[in-house]
Amino acid sequence: MRKITKPVPGEYPAYSSIYLDLLEDDDNVLQHLWDNFLAIKEFVYTLPEEKLLYRYEDGKWTIKEILVHLIDDERIFAYRALRYARNDDTPLHGFEQDDYAKYSNANERSLESIFEEYEWVRKSTIALFEHLPEGSFMRKGAGIDTDGSVVNERTVRGLAYHIAGHELRHFNVIKERYL
Repeated sequence: MRKITKPVPGEYPAYSSIYLDLLEDDDNVLQHLWDNFLAIKEFVYTLPEEKLLYRYEDGKWTIKEILVHLIDDERIFAYRALRYARNDDTPLHGFEQDDYAKYSNANERSLESIFEEYEWVRKSTIALFEHLPEGSFMRKGAGIDTDGSVVNERTVRGLAYHIAGHELRHFNVIKERYL
């Protein structure tokens, strides 16, 4: 798979370091995306159904909700990467992840349907980054905060690494708090 150099501070907002710090500096982010998808799928399928619906605290998401959140987040961040790669620097609004989780109906879905969608999204994300023009990875875009100010500037490669690190962070949380 294509090699993409890990971004440096300044190519992503400071809060994203909790995700990017989980990734190695080996330029294999696309391979990590595929391998981590397979690892999460294998791990989650070993869990009993009641664990998939477990909340370790009131207001926290279930494992099924986390999985659909990962799909939603990946779609949104891949879309941002596409916009920025095509040199569209229009600031983009964020999204309210708790509302997305609430209205996802993830807990009513089968695990098979969740992983089918997850795999399609993952393959699409990898294909996007695999086929972007080389010169597009350093293009930047930003988000719009709730007060209308422009925030959270990121490069295209910063978005690729955000997707991978965000997934790993949630996988670690599942292993630490849900078992």
